[in-house]
Amino acid sequence: MKVYFLRRLLLVPVTLLGITMLVFILMRAAPGGPVQRDLQEMNNAAAGEQGGTSGMRESEGAAITPIQLFEIEERHRREKGTWRSYLEWLGVVPRDLQRTARSFNEEETRISIQIPGVNMDADIVKKEDGSVELRPSEDLSDVQKAIVIDRIDEYDWKARVVGVAELGKRWKRNSGGLELPDAGSLQERAVLFRSGYDGLLQGSLGKSDKYDDPVISLVRERIPISLFYGVISMILIYGICIPLGIVKAIKHRTWLDNVSSIAVFSGYAIPGYVLGSFLLVFLGARLDLFPLSGFVSENFSELPLGAKIFDLFHHAVMPLACYLVGSFAFMTFMMKNNLMDNLAADYVRTATAKGVPYSSAVFKHAFRNSIIPIATTVGQNVTLIVGGSFLIEGIFDINGFGLLQYSAILEKDEPVVLGVLTISATLMLLGNVISDLCVAFVDPRIRFG
Repeated sequence: MKVYFLRRLLLVPVTLLGITMLVFILMRAAPGGPVQRDLQEMNNAAAGEQGGTSGMRESEGAAITPIQLFEIEERHRREKGTWRSYLEWLGVVPRDLQRTARSFNEEETRISIQIPGVNMDADIVKKEDGSVELRPSEDLSDVQKAIVIDRIDEYDWKARVVGVAELGKRWKRNSGGLELPDAGSLQERAVLFRSGYDGLLQGSLGKSDKYDDPVISLVRERIPISLFYGVISMILIYGICIPLGIVKAIKHRTWLDNVSSIAVFSGYAIPGYVLGSFLLVFLGARLDLFPLSGFVSENFSELPLGAKIFDLFHHAVMPLACYLVGSFAFMTFMMKNNLMDNLAADYVRTATAKGVPYSSAVFKHAFRNSIIPIATTVGQNVTLIVGGSFLIEGIFDINGFGLLQYSAILEKDEPVVLGVLTISATLMLLGNVISDLCVAFVDPRIRFG
C-alpha cells in the first residue's frame, strides 16, 4: 500500500504539468486577450478622432504603429512564443525580471536608454559583427559613467537587439490581421533587461495583469474567507446528514422520514444564489436582521474578541444558508440508501437472529460498511472547500477565492487564472489520494496494490 500511495503522489506533479500546459496553450490561443483588448481600445479611439466611424478603412491602414503594438506586447509579456512563455512561467528558463525598450531609427546604430534606479542613460550599440554592447552614455561625466557601470554590474543589466524578422513575426501574431502601415515601418528594437528564474518552481505565480499585485498575495488574501465558509459548511453537512441519514434509514416510511425528505428535496430544488437573493431582500433589506454584504464589518478591527466572533457569524448566516441549502440531499440519501442496503444484507439478519441487539447490528456492523462510499467524498471535497461559489460571493459582496477565479477568467488575467488553476488542481489531485486513504482507514479489507 505504501508503494501505491507513493506512486500516486509522484503522479501529482506530472498530471499538474499536463493540466497547466493545456490551459496555458488554450488561453494564448483564445481571442480577446489583454493585447487584443488594448488594440481594440486604441482602434476605437482612433476611429472616434476621425469622426466616429466604427473602424479603420482598409485604405487607411492600421490604427496603431508597430512601436505601439510592441510596447503593448512587452507590457503584457506577450512578445515571446507560447512554449518559451510557458517554460518561463514554470521557472525552467530565465525570464526578464525588469526591462525597458526603444526602437532604433533608420540607419541608427546607437540608442540611449535610461538605467532604472538612476537618472542616467546607457547606450546600446550595434556592432558590425552583429553583437551588442552596453556602455554608459558618452554625454555623461567620468563620475556618472562610473555610477552607471556599477549599476549595470550590480543588477546584471544586459542588452539585446530584436531584429526585423522577429518583429515581423510578432506583428503577424498579435496585430489581428492588420497590415503594416508601410514596408519600412519595422525598425530593430533595443531591449535593456535583467533576467532570472522566477516561476512556479521558485514559488512565484507571477503578477496580475489587472491588479498589478503578486498572484500569491491575492490568493493569500482570499483563501481564508473561502476556507471559513467551506470548512464550516462541510462540518455542518457531515455532522447533520450522516445522523439524519441513519434516522431516516431506521425510520423508513414513517412520518419523520417523509417530512425530512420533503424538507431536504425542497432545499435541493432551490439554487443557492436564488435563496441568497431572497434572503438579501427580506432578511437583510426589509427586516434588517443581517448585514447586506461583506465578510465582516468595517470596524471589525476595533471590536473586542467576543464582538468580533459575533460579527463574523452574524455576517456568515445568510451565505452559509446558501452554501448548505442544496448540499443536504445528496449526502443524506447516500447515507440512508447505503445503510438500508446493509441492514437488508444477510450478515445483519444473521447477527440479529443470533440475539445481537438491533442497535449493535446497526452501528457496529451495518454502519461501518455504509460509511465507505461517504469516505470517498471527503478528499474530493477539498477543492470545493477552498473554491467557494462565485455566485454566492458575488451576491453578498464577499471577496473570496471563487469570485477571484471568476473575475480572472472574465478579464483573461492569465497569471491569476494559472495561479488559481495550479492551486485548485493540486488540491484536487491530493484530495483523490486523501479519499483513498479514508477508504483504507474505514475498511481494513481494502488493500491497494
